[in-house]
Amino acid sequence: MALITAASATAARAVAAAGQLADDYIALETRDASPAHFLFKIESCSLLQNCEIDKYETNDFLAGEHKWKLIIYPNGEDKEKDCDYISIYLAMGDTSSMPANWEVNAVFSIFLYNQIHDNYLYSLGITRRFLGVKPQWGFSKFISKKFLTDSSNGYLVNDSCVFGAEVYVVKKEAFTTECLSLKNFEIPYKRDWKIPNFSKLGHVWDSEQFSAGGHKWIVRLYPKGYGEASGRHVSVYLYYCCSNTGTVWYVGSNDNWGWPSFIEIATINDPKKGFIVNDSCLLEVEISVKAVVQVSP
Repeated sequence: MALITAASATAARAVAAAGQLADDYIALETRDASPAHFLFKIESCSLLQNCEIDKYETNDFLAGEHKWKLIIYPNGEDKEKDCDYISIYLAMGDTSSMPANWEVNAVFSIFLYNQIHDNYLYSLGITRRFLGVKPQWGFSKFISKKFLTDSSNGYLVNDSCVFGAEVYVVKKEAFTTECLSLKNFEIPYKRDWKIPNFSKLGHVWDSEQFSAGGHKWIVRLYPKGYGEASGRHVSVYLYYCCSNTGTVWYVGSNDNWGWPSFIEIATINDPKKGFIVNDSCLLEVEISVKAVVQVSP
């Protein structure tokens, strides 16, 4: 049940005249264009009572490569609660060829033709998921019988009325899911390495692989610098293994972060600074994994 939001004065008067309570409102509008997929005419409506037709299902019609039908309750689906209203539902048609656990998402509207003004009163499109356990959606109080049977309103003329439906299936494209897992990073992971023979290191030094925050990492050090820092600074990077210090996100397109200009080569090699002792240095890493995002596929 939704609050009426009809911008059209005609639609607003129609719902007000229908005598619905606020909680029974559905969002109704008017438009000139006919429904795109189905029209259903009822002739001699007054005979519905005499014929004791409590429920009528239309033939199937095709929309979005699926079969659909309208189900109409002239005296309301629930005779105690809805007896003063027309109930109308959109339902999946023949589902015998559908796969097990089938599911169809669709945006649909239900229409009622105004034969005086040559336009349509319709429910604003709603999106619903149609399933084997829930193959139909609609409105238990689509419009009051009192309002419908008043010929001056234009919806029942010469004892005939016209309903309609418009259905647009929401097709599934490539589907992606994402999960954010927050981590308790109050106690960071710490690890240190003693790197001997620093002056004899080649282009790059890699630590052994280690685990932190449930993930695998390595530290990569470039004694003579990397990229634009080559020849001037020592470069240090933290690599996330199997994919892809500061607060950073490691993603598939960028599996490393660090400092190309970590420390000047002249500074680290200055014996007075104490960074290199007996041609060895001590490298320490501290990692706080704050969150992990998993995206699939």
